[in-house]
Amino acid sequence: MAKKKIKDIAAEMLTDFLAENGLELFNIEYVKEGKQRFLRVYIDKPPAEDGTDQYIDIEECEKVSRYLSDRLDEADPVEENYTLEVSSPGLDRPLIRESDYVRYAGRLVDVKLYKALNGRKEFSAELEGLEDGTVCLKDGDEELRIPLDSISKIRLAVVF
Repeated sequence: MAKKKIKDIAAEMLTDFLAENGLELFNIEYVKEGKQRFLRVYIDKPPAEDGTDQYIDIEECEKVSRYLSDRLDEADPVEENYTLEVSSPGLDRPLIRESDYVRYAGRLVDVKLYKALNGRKEFSAELEGLEDGTVCLKDGDEELRIPLDSISKIRLAVVF
């Protein structure tokens, strides 16, 4: 069975359940690592009414895992053995969707580039947004505009 199809099936199974529980789907991966396959489901919470971040706890991961595991066992869409993992995207979550660039504007992000820019392939900067496929950043006094396809990874920076 194709990876995309398994991801789509899991997403469809979760849509209503997550909405009913005040959760949202962040991402799904179906990957092979060594000889083992993993179906990884990342869940999140929308921001609170005042705009502050809300975080996933272990009980919510367990609840989603049990629900999805039961649905997948009933439907049996995956022929090979796999391990189901449900977790949050973490504090250093990757920015995947356009909405992530809006939601996290003003936050510090860690950026890794495929090719060096001004002699650097990795740096931290303030996210300003995404405009027409270009990531807008502020690095001190310098405004940076980097095409999204030039970025290998962009994640929220964890600041202690």
